[in-house]
Amino acid sequence: MARVFKRLLGVDYAVIESVDLVEERGEEMIIAAVRPVRCRRSRCSRCERRCAGYDGGDGRRRWRTLDLGTVKAYVEADAPRVRCPQHGVVVAAVPWARPGARSTYVFEDTCTWLAAHAAFTVIAALLRVSWRTVAAIVTRVVADLAGKTDQLAGLRRIGIDEIAHRRGHRYLTVVVDHDTGRLVWAGSGRDSATVRKFFDALGAEGSALLTHVSADGAEWIHIAVRERAPQAVLGLDPFHIVAWATKALDEVRRGLWNELRGSGRKDQAATLKGSRWALVKNPEDLNIDQRTTLAGIAKDNKALYRAYLLKEQLRMVFAAKGEEGKQLLAGWLAWAKRSRLPGFVKLARTIEKYRPLIWNTLDHAMSNARVEATNTHLRVLTRRAYGFHSPEAMIAMAMLTRGGLCPELPGRTA
Repeated sequence: MARVFKRLLGVDYAVIESVDLVEERGEEMIIAAVRPVRCRRSRCSRCERRCAGYDGGDGRRRWRTLDLGTVKAYVEADAPRVRCPQHGVVVAAVPWARPGARSTYVFEDTCTWLAAHAAFTVIAALLRVSWRTVAAIVTRVVADLAGKTDQLAGLRRIGIDEIAHRRGHRYLTVVVDHDTGRLVWAGSGRDSATVRKFFDALGAEGSALLTHVSADGAEWIHIAVRERAPQAVLGLDPFHIVAWATKALDEVRRGLWNELRGSGRKDQAATLKGSRWALVKNPEDLNIDQRTTLAGIAKDNKALYRAYLLKEQLRMVFAAKGEEGKQLLAGWLAWAKRSRLPGFVKLARTIEKYRPLIWNTLDHAMSNARVEATNTHLRVLTRRAYGFHSPEAMIAMAMLTRGGLCPELPGRTA
């Protein structure tokens, strides 16, 4: 029977002393009194080293474990303290729970696995805990798993970007491995100091192994990369560059719309207002109505259609790549500078400034596509968890779902 309860409660290397059904605060619960087996007693909870006893600590403690049927279940045991030569006086380790946890391994691993696949409110209802407790458990489990593996080992090609994780300009800087698509590092903030923290974690030897780094036009990323990995090829992400052209195109469209409204031509202005998707979508993705709208713009609004063609030619630069792409870029710059469209004249100056980095992009076929995919996933996480009150909680969820730090669901064989 003791063996059965050990399996049900998810406690290993433990001796079950008793199992009782009690009622506390109007709720029934199962309390299993246990103690570690002899070889697992009196060990430091930080380094697992066998240590001399110090005192009885705070007496007996309970750890939440998975429900047995519809009844809450707890593991109860003494929590003495030991004196570790390295870590000082600490609570003795127990084989069924992580240091500082108030839940067992099986409870926390189940909670964390669910967090990677379901909303926090669903998990909180299923496991009968608060969603803040879910966030704390995820943070602890991810930190435990991250400490057992080197997330930064073997990096060669990376992408760096930032993402807003909360209102009020709260940002995370994320680093993704281009070869695996895995999120390898995330930190709070978006400045050169934040990127330097990544390179500090990577170390001088790891930084020297980097061959390619992709980013957007953020100078704070470029500065840190040039300082810490000068040998790496730094390239700009094509998506961001085309997005600059799309923004300039939209400025032309809005300016023309305001001009038509101001001159009393409201019908034409209304037609133009509904043309945005026809202008910003790729030509191969346009439906029949959007193609008709675009044909009308080509006939009646020459300046707007010229802006559209400039956007499309810039997109073709990155589709061509290599020397052909460089030639197309040179032609695009000449056309944009004499386009008499202020937004594109300004954009031409910006692209001229970043031309060496864009050439790197064309020569090495670099992009931040995998970084953008990670950012999209993180935005979904933020909505699913109704926001995160700390960057640490968001980083833990990011590493859980995109960093390969999701634990196996307990009790399942691979």
